Amino acid sequence: MCGIWALFGCDCSDLVKCKEALKVAHRGPDSFQINNLEGLKNSMVAFHRLHVVGGIGGMQPMILKKYPHLTLLCNGEIYNYKTLQNEFDYLFQTDCDCEVILHLYNEFGGEKASQLLDGVFAFIVIDTKQNCVMLSRDSYGVRPLYYVTTKSGVLGACSERDIGDHHSHVTFSTSARIYTSRTRISLWLNIPYVEETVKRNIRYLFSRAVDKRLMGSRRVGCLLSGGLDSSVVAALTAQKLKEHGVAEPLQTFTIGMNSDSTDAIAARKVARHIGSEHHEIAFTLEEGIKAVESVILSLETYDVLVIQSSVPMYILCQYISRNTDNILIMTGEGADEVAQGYFHFLEQPTPEDGHKESMRQLQQIYMYDVLRIDRCTAAHGLEIRAPFLDHAFTSYYLNLPADMRAPKNGIEKYFLRAAFAGSNLIPNTTLWRKKEGFSIGVSEEGTSWFEQLQQHLEGLITNDEFARASQSYTHNPRTKEELFYRQIFEKKF
Repeated sequence: MCGIWALFGCDCSDLVKCKEALKVAHRGPDSFQINNLEGLKNSMVAFHRLHVVGGIGGMQPMILKKYPHLTLLCNGEIYNYKTLQNEFDYLFQTDCDCEVILHLYNEFGGEKASQLLDGVFAFIVIDTKQNCVMLSRDSYGVRPLYYVTTKSGVLGACSERDIGDHHSHVTFSTSARIYTSRTRISLWLNIPYVEETVKRNIRYLFSRAVDKRLMGSRRVGCLLSGGLDSSVVAALTAQKLKEHGVAEPLQTFTIGMNSDSTDAIAARKVARHIGSEHHEIAFTLEEGIKAVESVILSLETYDVLVIQSSVPMYILCQYISRNTDNILIMTGEGADEVAQGYFHFLEQPTPEDGHKESMRQLQQIYMYDVLRIDRCTAAHGLEIRAPFLDHAFTSYYLNLPADMRAPKNGIEKYFLRAAFAGSNLIPNTTLWRKKEGFSIGVSEEGTSWFEQLQQHLEGLITNDEFARASQSYTHNPRTKEELFYRQIFEKKF
């Protein structure tokens, strides 16, 4: 997890550019570099590094002796970089996984280079020979990338949205090519599927997805809610770390409003089963309310559901950062979109409708769950890893017949659960535990976290203030809670 920042064609001072680049410093607390680009007037790039893979050669912006016309900024991990290096016989100049991007770009161009990568990534390639800038990110935006263009021709790109507002005279002209690496989904084939073989393939691919994400030199920890998704991830992580000879125990982390929250109880059971060193963090309503403004500024959104679920996660990540040496954080996000885990999937008219809804949610996940897990970790110098959004796993799972993936017997994520049945990977009660939203699972018995939050915020906005909201906002806040979040957002953005 790093922070990348680039600005092209802006004649504002270097001091102003540097100030803007420092806005994403939290994403890379280990080192920082900012450079003007040789031959490109009024252009500057910056890189904030969290040291995970590679030594000093992994510092960016990266320019290789072999391709002096190419400059790379990349936030990500390329899991198949060694495979690609061997397949195409690339001679590496550094020990950094991201170097393979420059070799692929030089040989195949930006689009095919992106398609060949197995990993999570957001990168910028500046090509002075072609006089162009290429932006690319992974299929689901696990590593974020935003860009802005102005009428005057300025191009800005950054890991977060607050790139800055510039209205300066442009003296550098460039073209931008933008790619999103899409998970390849083929047409369903009318061939017989042997159910047990499919389940075995799911276990194999998901186990590999977890194993890939152990790449790096920093300690790995797991968020653990005690639900299916995080429990399977934590169990496989613990298993793989032992296989790799890691002596220190896996640390797992749960947050709740008290020790009797449903998540805390369920997570405790899983932690005992997998033998993790478990941490339970409690937070109060007051602590949650106090964190709301910081959460909104980190998320750069006023979406109510995202904010409600982000507050406990933000507090949890703050604890991990301050009290442990875990940097790489495994999580179960993505399973509900891929494997149809939300309750409304139970109401799907046909399995094909369920498939379409899965695809719609995955196309938008970067604005919701992926936004939450990226920003809550990045705000505290941590790096998120989400194996359920693995390229190979999602490609396989989403290609299975639609009726195989649909809920059964009123149980969401039925086939994913069934794939791990009998493996003793996690307790059987956890395997079939009914889904609870994160905001509900962390709550005290009786009243959910988000209901307590709503009740408190209702008292901070007067009826007159709420009535006037339609005059201030094009998208009118529907509740006082929404208006409260919008006011905080508007102050900054």
